[in-house]
Amino acid sequence: MWAVTEALRSLLHTSHLLAPDNLAATVAAHARMWGVRETVLYLADYEQVTLLPLPGEGVPERRELPIEGTMAGRAFRRVEVVGSHASHGHRLWMPLLDGVERLGVAELVLPQAPTGELRDDLRAFVSLVAELIVVNDAYSDVFSRLRRRKTLLLAAEMQWELLPPMSFGTDRVMVTGGLEPAYDVGGDSFDYALNGSIMDLLVIDSVGHGLPAAVLASVAISSYRHARRNLADLPDIAVQINAAIADQLGASQFATAVLGQLDIETGRLRWINAGHPEPLILRGPSLVRPPRRPSSRPLGLQESKPDFCETRLEPGDRLVLYTDGITEARSPQGEFFGEQRLTDFISAAGAAGDPAPETVRRLMRHVLSHQAEQLQDDASVVVLEWLTGTERRLEL
Repeated sequence: MWAVTEALRSLLHTSHLLAPDNLAATVAAHARMWGVRETVLYLADYEQVTLLPLPGEGVPERRELPIEGTMAGRAFRRVEVVGSHASHGHRLWMPLLDGVERLGVAELVLPQAPTGELRDDLRAFVSLVAELIVVNDAYSDVFSRLRRRKTLLLAAEMQWELLPPMSFGTDRVMVTGGLEPAYDVGGDSFDYALNGSIMDLLVIDSVGHGLPAAVLASVAISSYRHARRNLADLPDIAVQINAAIADQLGASQFATAVLGQLDIETGRLRWINAGHPEPLILRGPSLVRPPRRPSSRPLGLQESKPDFCETRLEPGDRLVLYTDGITEARSPQGEFFGEQRLTDFISAAGAAGDPAPETVRRLMRHVLSHQAEQLQDDASVVVLEWLTGTERRLEL
């Protein structure tokens, strides 16, 4: 135990003055304290299709790996440790996690299969490495450059900087967002925040495409966060977003949106629909339609304070907020993806035991496949699971 504590302490101490470019090499050097011969860190690309190796001095060269059909991808998809025999020892694939946010995987090559105690030590080590990636990402472009497989357009750059982490979870709630296309995003976006027992949610679809739509989304989400952080009530949050768009961008600019608040202790859900597709609630295999009121006008065009709708979730429910780029995605034969296909997919994923992050990752791939990989419009989705505190624990 002393050796483990010293190794983790050494890595943490070194990290305080660590240049992000040297992270991979530093991690590999510290892993050797446990007898790990080779250590390679892989980060998922923006589309969560490929795992990309992080280079460093003394780090063995590796090729990028697909998330589908590989052992590394299995560790990423299932959030589990995967082991296999290597030509010169034993290989472990371990997920790199920031909470429930999947950053990528770590490949560790050891002389032989680890004991249970060593495996536990390496889990702690890899957990610390994941947190160091998150911290270093705040003041370096090293990881952002690695994750992009082609150049982002300016609008997409703005949107990615605006987004919260794609996944967040506690023992009471898990929320995951998805956004496509990854490299040319314009008007679609989402946001969330958990403060005390209240989970705030926003899904937004700005009019237009490209940079003007990204600017509109930026104004809307910044206004949303400003009102939320000033403890405005839900209708007043909508009023402030509406005013920001109208005052700063003019009468021709608007965004459809759903703004929601979930009390994660009681399951009480309130939301405002501003000209947007209605929220969906999935209860096991069944679609439960929440109470409906006429939606208010889009944000930027409202003339009065909007009304909110209210219902209660049951433990295990999945709340789905999405933009019309999901349901209106059209196949080459002209068939819409549609609400039924959306709910069927999420229901089947739930029955298979897929957590929200993997459900959303696979859903976005499915929407793209439906369109023969030619997305006609921005598409975004947020899936929230309300839990009792006992259904799912994150255990490696």
